[in-house]
Amino acid sequence: MTSKKGLLALLLLLGGCAGLPPAAGSAAGDDPRAPLVAPDARIALPRPADLGRSVEVAQLITVRREGQTFAFEGHMSVTPEAFTLVGLDGMGRRTMTLTWTDAGIQSESAPWLPDAVRPGSMLADIVLLYWPDAAVRKALAPVGGTLASDDHTRSIRVGGRDLMEAKHSWSSGGPWTGTLHYTNRAWGYEIDVQSVETPR
Repeated sequence: MTSKKGLLALLLLLGGCAGLPPAAGSAAGDDPRAPLVAPDARIALPRPADLGRSVEVAQLITVRREGQTFAFEGHMSVTPEAFTLVGLDGMGRRTMTLTWTDAGIQSESAPWLPDAVRPGSMLADIVLLYWPDAAVRKALAPVGGTLASDDHTRSIRVGGRDLMEAKHSWSSGGPWTGTLHYTNRAWGYEIDVQSVETPR
């Protein structure tokens, strides 16, 4: 079971603020809703509708960084109108709710969650991992990023460096039921996800 302290550390990792500050003078670094996939790389978010379908999925997420391991439960919902992510701690308490619509990103956090958590960076990772290739390439265009993908893998390069590598067990475009492993080299963590997509 994840402790409160462990969950905070986990969310700090996912929020893109674990020892890697944003680029100097970057306005995006001042806004926790900015969709940064790296300290100096702000993607252009697509729309929730660009996923192309509605999704309800429950996930067990395990994060590894610098010899430490943390786990938490996530529930993700996507419709053409909105994306919602709810994070639960080891006791089943709601820790964070992240909502994204065409109007922007909103987040609600439990009182113990540090202000430093970056919901925009969490969302950037999710978009690059799950949205269709065409939407991801468009999102990466402002930072000169490139995407390489096949039915079970996805890799992203930005500024000539490998930024993210992912491998999932489900077929591209299929239900998100199975396992996902990915590495975000910019933020320095590896994540394993066990997902079950449920019918809407």
